[in-house]
Amino acid sequence: MVLEIADLSILPGKNAEFEVAIEAGVKEVISKAKGFIGFKVQKGIENPNRYLLMIEWETLENHMVDFRESPEFAQWRSYVGPYFEKPPAMEHFELLIS
Repeated sequence: MVLEIADLSILPGKNAEFEVAIEAGVKEVISKAKGFIGFKVQKGIENPNRYLLMIEWETLENHMVDFRESPEFAQWRSYVGPYFEKPPAMEHFELLIS
């Protein structure tokens, strides 16, 4: 299992719209991708315009090749991209201790 963490900063005043868009985008697009396991979204407390999107994938290739190189990636970005204040920072993690 690979954990993708995307750090998202959105435009001020767009929280409610963004929260609807990110939920719809994950449920309607990403959740159908090969290797998708599950997701969580966390909202910043000190900075309420900052969100962490955490997606579990079966493999790194499922995210970076199967999804990111598919037409569905552009579809996903059409849901959330208009709300980004700056490009998201994204990294992958593997479980060390459970």
